[in-house]
Amino acid sequence: MLRKGYLMAAVNPTPTRGGDIYIPPAERSGNESIVYFTRDLSAAGLRKAYAKVNGHISGKVAVKLHTGEKDGPNIIPRAWVADLMEHELSGATIIETNTYYEGDRDTTEKHRATIAHNGWTFAPVDIMDEQGAAELPVLGGRWFDKMSVGQNLLDYHSLVALTHFKGHTMGGFGGSNKNIGIGCADAFVGKAMIHRSADGAQWGITDEEFMERMTESTKATIDFFGARATYVNVMRNMSVSCDCEGTAAQPVVTPDVGILASTDILAIDQASVDLVFAMTDDGLVGNRDLVERMKTRHGLRQLTYMHELGMGNWNYILIDLDNGGARIGLVDAVSHVVPFEG
Repeated sequence: MLRKGYLMAAVNPTPTRGGDIYIPPAERSGNESIVYFTRDLSAAGLRKAYAKVNGHISGKVAVKLHTGEKDGPNIIPRAWVADLMEHELSGATIIETNTYYEGDRDTTEKHRATIAHNGWTFAPVDIMDEQGAAELPVLGGRWFDKMSVGQNLLDYHSLVALTHFKGHTMGGFGGSNKNIGIGCADAFVGKAMIHRSADGAQWGITDEEFMERMTESTKATIDFFGARATYVNVMRNMSVSCDCEGTAAQPVVTPDVGILASTDILAIDQASVDLVFAMTDDGLVGNRDLVERMKTRHGLRQLTYMHELGMGNWNYILIDLDNGGARIGLVDAVSHVVPFEG
């Protein structure tokens, strides 16, 4: 049962439809943000991308990433993260919360065992809801006026969202928005606020309403950090399944693309989606599965709702870090991709 006061009492909200419709760049208006792009899927590429967006990261730094289920095959390689934290984020802490679903990460004890099993031993890991939850305001929200997050989130000054971009069973795709919106909400209240319907069904919230609730959760967190938040999306091993599915994830068929970085959460997730849609070559049939997953789950509502909430710009300039910082178009940015071979 959700605590009284979380749901907006003054309105009877209904979600905006259209989450199955892709809006191409030519149909978007407004300002542009900068999104950096490299094809270099390696530890060096990750450092190169992050170095472009770390100007406001200071103080006690939280690194939000998905540490994975046991032996999860698609998460960002630990060696890449270890290298980044050693050279660029010394003293930072990986942050997680316990899961809403039963499994190897639904209690702190099991979660810590899974973290150790997966080799995340090179940096401290803070399970932020281990000691409980805290509330952050949701400004301008349709569904919530507050969001419940892991209590320890409030101990940090800066946030680095290090995201494995992929599909998602409920969200259509999992980018920086999902990484933060679900990943910072505490297990017992925050995640239930996003997922549980009024009749008590654990997974009763779906489609556009789910996207809007998740996005409001994200907004609460990024509003807390303000300019001290930055985002990196790694477009590699992009199964249609979330990393929460671990070894049960659907086989990867979507081609690897590269790494994106931005200080604008909407711009980076929009660019990631655009790059998937830009893979139209007949030889790259693998992208069709991820496109279908986004559309059938109405996941594109994540982007339009971030736009409506003023969380960033859905227009952007894509900067090619592999070619002297030149501006690059979407078609050129995916011209190097090849069918995924595992």
